[in-house]
Amino acid sequence: MFDIFLEPFFQRALIGGVLIGITAPLMGVFLVLRRLSMIGDTLAHVSIAGVALGFLINVYPLAVGLVFAIVASFAIEHLRKAYKSYAELSIAIIMSGGVALATFLFTLGRGFNMDVNSYFFGNVYTLDRTDLWVVLIVCLLVLVVIFTHFKEFFLMIFDEEAASVSGLPVRTYNIMITILTSLVIVVAIKIVGALLVSALLTIPVACSLMISRSFKQSVIIAVIVSELAVILGLFVAGVWDAAPGASIVMSLLLILIVILSVKKSLKF
Repeated sequence: MFDIFLEPFFQRALIGGVLIGITAPLMGVFLVLRRLSMIGDTLAHVSIAGVALGFLINVYPLAVGLVFAIVASFAIEHLRKAYKSYAELSIAIIMSGGVALATFLFTLGRGFNMDVNSYFFGNVYTLDRTDLWVVLIVCLLVLVVIFTHFKEFFLMIFDEEAASVSGLPVRTYNIMITILTSLVIVVAIKIVGALLVSALLTIPVACSLMISRSFKQSVIIAVIVSELAVILGLFVAGVWDAAPGASIVMSLLLILIVILSVKKSLKF
């Protein structure tokens, strides 16, 4: 039963899961605090449209998905400014367009060998060496950018106007966050799937916000929670032959329930 842990495909899955378990909550903290929690779902669905096009034109699907995600993220920013009083409309509009386009492209590709389910629902076991290198590069890029500009991101998220007045290039940092988020989402969809990627971005942050006392603590706790869930989820999936993406998300929800229960009991 435990022989699966010695298999190369499971070891690649574990490495990929641990790497994305670092980057997803890091970007998730910024998205949640900017009240853009649902942007993960939106960009993931648009990325799927890019993946479908990649299959059709015989180009590395995740690369095309990344282009689609970046274009969609800029479109969201533009629509948010156009609908200042109804900013959530931008997310709804882009998500609807992304789902429609993905469905249309997958319909066109019925005659091709298009592995749709692994991108919609995730299949970390299908990670090959190319995917693993892509995940590693994205992880390193996110870590370098976040920790070299940590103070600037912190100021911009909590008071964007003050950051702008102080001379911080807010537009540039917004673009950086947008691109990094797109990168993380695109590499995460093959691990947990487009339908579940938002959970990896937001639930660890939801856990950390319940018990952290500072921004730095919330970042650290979110990453720890994410890693625990990834390892536990893959362990459960490996032993009981369950869907790895779903197992990871269920582990996240279990940790959140435990934290909420413990915190509630401590109040009384």
